[in-house]
Amino acid sequence: MTTHSPDPVLLGRLADVAVHVGLNLQPGQDLVLTAPVEALPLVRQIAASAYRAGAGVVTPLLSDDDIARARFQNAQKGSFDRAPDWLYAGMAQAFENGAARMAIAGADPMALAKEDPEKVSRANKANSMAYKPALEKISNFAINWTIAAYPTVGWARQVFPDLPEDEAVARLADAIFAASRVKNDDPVAAWAEHNAALRTRSAWLNDERFDALHFTGPGTDLMVGLADDHEWHGGASSAQNGVTCNPNIPTEEVFTTPHAHRVNGTVRATKPLSYNGALIEEIEMRFENGRAVDARSSSGETVLHSMVDSDEGARRLGEVALVPHRSPISDTGLLFYNTLFDENAACHIAMGQCYSKCFLDGASLSADEIAAKGGNTSMIHVDWMIGGPDTDIDGVRKDGTTVPVFRKGAWAN
Repeated sequence: MTTHSPDPVLLGRLADVAVHVGLNLQPGQDLVLTAPVEALPLVRQIAASAYRAGAGVVTPLLSDDDIARARFQNAQKGSFDRAPDWLYAGMAQAFENGAARMAIAGADPMALAKEDPEKVSRANKANSMAYKPALEKISNFAINWTIAAYPTVGWARQVFPDLPEDEAVARLADAIFAASRVKNDDPVAAWAEHNAALRTRSAWLNDERFDALHFTGPGTDLMVGLADDHEWHGGASSAQNGVTCNPNIPTEEVFTTPHAHRVNGTVRATKPLSYNGALIEEIEMRFENGRAVDARSSSGETVLHSMVDSDEGARRLGEVALVPHRSPISDTGLLFYNTLFDENAACHIAMGQCYSKCFLDGASLSADEIAAKGGNTSMIHVDWMIGGPDTDIDGVRKDGTTVPVFRKGAWAN
């Protein structure tokens, strides 16, 4: 294992940003925290920061890539159709009782790349089904939640395969700290300024009330209808419990809900997607009346098909997000093999579950009302990147007139 340890000062700043900006943890509020076991240095700093902020109880749940591999290499057949539903039911109950949710990303994105894809697909489906009660609390924004990242060895090896282990971890740590805005002396103030800029973009889009977005670029000619009464968000946002939080550390996007039945055309990915231990490259999809009727890729196609066949809603969109090509994360030139970062380097769409938050008065809407407005339901939510330096986007009004939104991968205004 590497002897490199991330700068403890910057790690402490990241912990404080995750607690105070990401979660905006409230006095007395419990915290459910998931992380790779290798991320313990950050988990410990987060726990200390959370308790200083007045947390009730911090409960860490740790995962390990070697244990995950042991299952696929040694478990009986029936294991892959099971999941710890009792654990996820407990998490859902914690959220129902007011706990906040934090996830630390950092697992080796290719940890299961050599395992049987059929077993991985079955296990992922079982896990998604079991996790749904807890996921609904997150996707419905019932609670304040956030995701941050830690530079693990396995992840660093994927991003910097030609570097010595210590140097790869150090480079990944530096990229995480920079993207998370903790290399500033006052990262909380830096986040406040960034959130204000994202709010300005969201406000403009909400004022325009576009009926659809038209994406064009190499291999892409896609009309994305927007859900009725959709609302754009970006950066800090208020959860149903009244707490304003930043769900992603880092973030560069503004996003909303597409109409599940009004997406038509073809679209080509501009970055690979790391999913379920596989690298899915050169994704291409064709949509008719909201449904992906054709999905293909140059690699990882079996995994891609298992993803979009997860359930009825997995072939429809739950999110569309706008990110300029010259975002700080894109400017690194890195493929992070991690959606938290890669989605903030390019415009993207997500297959599956929508966010009820992205509707006017979304907190008061029932599931049936959200569906009637065009919101999608699924047990998955998988983002993949479709933006780049040649991406143009037009906002389409109900009368058919258009307004430039992006030109050559940049905001047009």
